[in-house]
Amino acid sequence: MDDTLDSAIAATIAPVTHDLGGFKVHRTLPSKQRTMVGPFIFFDQMGPARLSVGDGIDVRPHPHINLATVTYLFAGAIDHRDSLGTFQRIEPGAVNLMTAGCGISHSERSPAEERAAGPSLDGIQTWLALPQAKEEVDPGFEHTAAGALPVAEGDGVRLQLIMGEGFGLASPVTQHSPTIYAAITMSPGSALLIDHPADERGLYLIEGDATIDGEPLSQQHMTLLRPGILPLLTSQVGARLMLCGGAPMDGERHVWWNFVSSRRDRINEAKRAWRAGEFALPPDDHDEFIPLPEVPLTVSYP
Repeated sequence: MDDTLDSAIAATIAPVTHDLGGFKVHRTLPSKQRTMVGPFIFFDQMGPARLSVGDGIDVRPHPHINLATVTYLFAGAIDHRDSLGTFQRIEPGAVNLMTAGCGISHSERSPAEERAAGPSLDGIQTWLALPQAKEEVDPGFEHTAAGALPVAEGDGVRLQLIMGEGFGLASPVTQHSPTIYAAITMSPGSALLIDHPADERGLYLIEGDATIDGEPLSQQHMTLLRPGILPLLTSQVGARLMLCGGAPMDGERHVWWNFVSSRRDRINEAKRAWRAGEFALPPDDHDEFIPLPEVPLTVSYP
């Protein structure tokens, strides 16, 4: 925590890093310091990694409720299948938005042709809490190709707007509550004014170097910006970053494994339903699934 009131930085969240056998995942949300930044309640950096020939990621079918997942890749490819019957391959620069609502299950696997060459894996997986009025909406899936996402370029900075409005751009991706989400690439010696007015904003430094109003950022850390301040982001050697945030969520959220809700009893019901086999599985990926864990890695009860 930065206690200097004139600093643009309110806090810095260190990652919890998991080695998943061949690649690492750096998780900054949820944390003990902060559960959410705007609607973002889960933030994972996957990789970067190059897996061995024949290997790949195989995230077996698993459930979600009361949230939306957003997948964004820098390298590699992932095949998404869900219980709605969706099949969609995501590749770098595109967005997969899956709205779980009242309940959905899905799997994520490396395509066969990627495995044959030794898959690359480099991307960001996030979950967004849904407003209470939308927690139980019908589940849905939306894919937006890379070419459909707006981009601003100039003075050595490239900003691709994934969700929301800002920097003179508007993304076509559905937002369930006011959201800002952008991928930023900076050339050596470049600068960008973070002039988005969202009350809650986080900058995640993937690689390279960056400072905010002269204060250095740490790689794989989430740097939270104070509201009302429009700071200057600079880089000396070049950098890749993500900007995320939005309006504060309408109340606390509980997280248990893959379940997010404003109500603990709703999570308990989802646990019961998954254990009892009451969730539908992807029709073309239903021969296996992830069992309900006794002790999940992700738990955040306010």
